[in-house]
Amino acid sequence: MQVIRQRIAGRSLASGEKLPSIRHLADRLRVSKSTVVEAYDRLVAEGIIQPRRGSGFYVTTQLPPLSLAEIGPKLDRAVDPFWVSRQSLEADESFLKPGCGWLPPDWMPEESLRRGLRTLARSNSAILTDYGSPLGLPALRSLLARRMDAVGIDASPDQILLTESGTQAIDLLCRFLLEPSDCVLLDDPCYFNFHALLRAHRVKVVSVPYTRNGPDLDLFEQALKNHTPRLYITNSALHNPTGASLSLPVAHRLLKLAEQHDLRIIEDDIFADFEQAPSPRLAALDGLERVVHIGSFSKTLSAAVRCGFIAARPEWIENLIDLKIATTFGNGHFSAELVLNILQNGSYRKHMEELRKRLSQAMKQTSDRLGNLGIIPWIEPGAGLFLWCSLPEGQDAADIARKTLAQNIILAPGNVFSQSGNANRFLRFNVAQSLSPRLFEVLVTALAR
Repeated sequence: MQVIRQRIAGRSLASGEKLPSIRHLADRLRVSKSTVVEAYDRLVAEGIIQPRRGSGFYVTTQLPPLSLAEIGPKLDRAVDPFWVSRQSLEADESFLKPGCGWLPPDWMPEESLRRGLRTLARSNSAILTDYGSPLGLPALRSLLARRMDAVGIDASPDQILLTESGTQAIDLLCRFLLEPSDCVLLDDPCYFNFHALLRAHRVKVVSVPYTRNGPDLDLFEQALKNHTPRLYITNSALHNPTGASLSLPVAHRLLKLAEQHDLRIIEDDIFADFEQAPSPRLAALDGLERVVHIGSFSKTLSAAVRCGFIAARPEWIENLIDLKIATTFGNGHFSAELVLNILQNGSYRKHMEELRKRLSQAMKQTSDRLGNLGIIPWIEPGAGLFLWCSLPEGQDAADIARKTLAQNIILAPGNVFSQSGNANRFLRFNVAQSLSPRLFEVLVTALAR
């Protein structure tokens, strides 16, 4: 199907032209004739080709305008907070994605997912077909409460709301806590989708430089006085993109400042399970008074299984349930059951133990290879996916990213993470996606131009 789509997009198959015979295409692609028959049937259903009795299959006469986006990378797209996501999500398997934020498919627990799906296939029909409770699957919320207790966060199951993802969790909280034109504090640099999401909520964003131990607290306090923000969004553990973790002294002082200035905090803990040992959590120190704790399993289990959560004050959960009903009505009952099954059967724990070992090896290997090119990590993270690296003097990350994109390699240039625009010499590397020798060969050429 992809072969035919690409030929049509590139106009090597024109409107009304006859497609190769089933036998010919099967021989050329080294697949069975029944595979080609099914592919053609699906393309007919999509309206891309049409059958003619006794003659064969033909390209439909109405084709969309020629789009270079269908046959190559989008080199001219502005490097903004959406840049890395759009390039990574739209790329096919021929691309390397060291700039993306997720693990390669073969690093995920595929067999555990398949076993879980087989178990659910034999379950009662409500799991397969019905809406779930807006609060979310009780058994999974109870399990999440126990997991949070292990890092010092005291949350009852009734203080936990399941969501479709970490992104939906932040979106619901922004709807609940913010009005248009309110001010929100972000780290600089920070996860680029925070910028994108807040742009959609039409709020003012103020950034504070992030250090190796957390936000710069002097500038944080100054921003509180000058801008009166209502909300601060951050990663306490394995900060994205830097890989740093919040220190205990910084956490204590940050919470004191938040109390003095009536600041709410969203603590995005999506990378928690990558840690070798737990670092301080704002939600644990605060007791979920002004801190909301969120997470999901997209990074560790499956991006296709959409399941996240919010832990917050009980009265906030009640309002968030209403918002959730208004915006998504029910809950991902099927996804929640699948996550619960994998967490309970022990396979997730074994998967994470192996994953942390693989990431540690990939971290060292990638750091060494980048260092040989003069690309230097800002810190050596204790765990996680990311290396935040500075380029040699005189190099611009966005320029390097555009050059490598032309070679089917997607990088993450620093300024997509930076509100101030001061990260033009930085790139974020996902170490699990940076193991191909071709990446470093292309980087050598890109840096030399």
